Order: sequence, then C-alpha cells, then structure tokens
Amino acid sequence: MSLLFFGKDPNTEEDHCPSVWVDAKTSDLIFQGWKADDEIRSQCLEDGSIPPYEDVIRMPVRMADQIRKALDAAERAAAAGAVSAVRGTPATH
Repeated sequence: MSLLFFGKDPNTEEDHCPSVWVDAKTSDLIFQGWKADDEIRSQCLEDGSIPPYEDVIRMPVRMADQIRKALDAAERAAAAGAVSAVRGTPATH
C-alpha cells in the first residue's frame, strides 16, 4: 500500500496528531484522529452500530483544508481510475 500524505493538524507540534492520507491504490481516505469519548460514541450509536473493526474518531475543523485536498485528490484518482491522478506527498511514517 502506498499512502500519500496530505497533512497534520496545523496547530500541533507533536508527532502524535490528527493526520490525513489517501491510499494511492484504492483512493480511500485514511485518518488518524482523536478517539471519540463515550458521550460521542453513544450519540453515534443512535444512528447505527459500530462494529468491532470500526471506530469513531474526531478531527479538528482546522484540518478542513487538508481533508478537502485529500478528498479532491481521491475523487480525481477514482474518476481517472489511475494512481497518477492522486496528488500529494508520499507518507514518511
């Protein structure tokens, strides 16, 4: 799998912060975020189940620009059916 890195939380100087990538092979979005607390999980469960292989995460709104760029790249790649349509920086982690 080749991940294309689109950014980290711009207000975090630590190595452990929300991030977004695009999978160059599938055009799927990959998120690292904060685990939702029990209150948020309970509210999400009102709309459906959360299987053991899924989780609810929080992303800060200040990451909207990186997420938009990743979404645009993923949509271009999916529409083109080719990895070359994805634009980003290869992930280094």
